Amino acid sequence: MTDATPRVPFAEFVAIIAFMMALGPLAMDSMLPAFGAMRADLGLHDPNDIQLVVIVFMGFFAVAQLAYGPLADRFGRRPVLLAGLAVFTLGSIVALLARDIETLVVARAIQGSGAAATRIIATAVTRDRFNGPDMARVMALIMMVFITVPVLAPAYGSLLLLAGGWRATFVGMLVPGLLLAAWFTLRMPETLAPARRLPLAPGRVAAAAARCFTTRQSAGATTAMGLMYACLMAYIASSEQVFATGIYPLGAGFPLAFGIIAAIMGGASFANARLVRRLGIHRLLHTGQCGFVVLSAVLFLVALAFDGRPPFLLFAALLSACLFLLSLTMPNFNALAMMPLGDIAGTASSVIGFYSMLLGAVFGGVVGALYDGTVVPLAGGFLVLGSLALGVTGWTERGRLFAGPAFGR
Repeated sequence: MTDATPRVPFAEFVAIIAFMMALGPLAMDSMLPAFGAMRADLGLHDPNDIQLVVIVFMGFFAVAQLAYGPLADRFGRRPVLLAGLAVFTLGSIVALLARDIETLVVARAIQGSGAAATRIIATAVTRDRFNGPDMARVMALIMMVFITVPVLAPAYGSLLLLAGGWRATFVGMLVPGLLLAAWFTLRMPETLAPARRLPLAPGRVAAAAARCFTTRQSAGATTAMGLMYACLMAYIASSEQVFATGIYPLGAGFPLAFGIIAAIMGGASFANARLVRRLGIHRLLHTGQCGFVVLSAVLFLVALAFDGRPPFLLFAALLSACLFLLSLTMPNFNALAMMPLGDIAGTASSVIGFYSMLLGAVFGGVVGALYDGTVVPLAGGFLVLGSLALGVTGWTERGRLFAGPAFGR
């Protein structure tokens, strides 16, 4: 963005970008409480069929990211985001009117395809305006919302379900999408100057995507981010079995426990935003990574010592500490990955988002599937994935952890 381009105030900029990043998780998780009502109303005989509305949304969300970045580099950020929100709105309306599971699954595919634009454009716009520690600070503030929304979304969905049945949950997605479109249109200027736009040519797009993997800093930070994201996915996948129905049968207390841990993670993102300028991206990131590996090892040993079922408070304290440190890494990884790719921010955001989400889903899903009625698989997964991520960072830094800005390219 050129100096002549009007800018929204910093606080409002962060709020708009956070709203954009929150729309996908809101659409994914707010409908979870409505599954029972949807099964009954749609006459589903196999209770697992309803899982398709989540799986299909996630799949199309992940894949569609690859398209929005190159489009945003060619046509600008505003028209691409608004086009994505139009697709999301269409999917929400189709879902609202669905009378069978097949139509609902198609609607969720459309929704996911549209929602993917929010994640890509949010990162690209942030990179257009900020770089280095400043970008890490903004991403940390945004991550507070991104982490918190999946926790609050089921409660939001429950209120909508009580107010108007399962279809009301899709109204609860439609309205925020329209509000975001209006807010962005009225307040956010175009951040990609016409002179910086790139042709939508297959060779150019392929070359830009290749840069994400041939630029040492970007490839390493994205891979390590995906491995750390897998730890978060493993925790989310296992949390209901660990805290609600399995090891610690908290029952109705599960949302409270889940929410407290999410608040701790949000606090870490806030702390990151305050500390990143003072300590630097590298020092803060490497401290978080090393601390995560050490505490994961402690958690794993404690899990083994108590036959996979340590006392609740001990386990919750160690888990919360691990996730606090994990939250110190994510926005810094994202900032480092995008730092050398400002001239292709849209395409880079697509590739980085898709690749890190793919790693997170695959490895996080593997750890989650290993659940055996104990916390050993989760603790072991944290230790293995965290160690791999630290190894990737060491490779990227050429063995110079805490070395400051001398991050190998």
